[in-house]
Amino acid sequence: MKKSILALVALIWSFGSFAQDDCFKKLEDAFTKRGSYTIADEMHRNVIISFFTPEGTECVSGKVRVENGTIVSIFLQYDDNTYELFDKKFYNAKKTAPQITNGISEMIFSADGEKFRVVFIDKLKPKQKSFKTVEVPGDL
Repeated sequence: MKKSILALVALIWSFGSFAQDDCFKKLEDAFTKRGSYTIADEMHRNVIISFFTPEGTECVSGKVRVENGTIVSIFLQYDDNTYELFDKKFYNAKKTAPQITNGISEMIFSADGEKFRVVFIDKLKPKQKSFKTVEVPGDL
């Protein structure tokens, strides 16, 4: 009986840690909390591309070109630090160029049915400093 309960607790814990390890969710939470600087029209060399699959998310490095506030080209980075153009046609839900809000693109769809979002990690605003609080003695 103890082994069954222990196994159930371990299963629940491992499922919970899997959900917490969602690479995109961590990024999205940080951008929601801290905000983003403006995304300029240029080549951005340090982005994270989060692919959404039935098994979860997979985050890979890449670079993207932004023109008129939309993503026009995507390059995936390999272990040897080379880049390869993502040469599949991609678009947003309206079948237009994907836009960027608060440092993260809207959901992007490829012609092959892939779903992903681009995160401009360099544009994440820094954590806010907070004042160190002190306790004042009551008998002053």
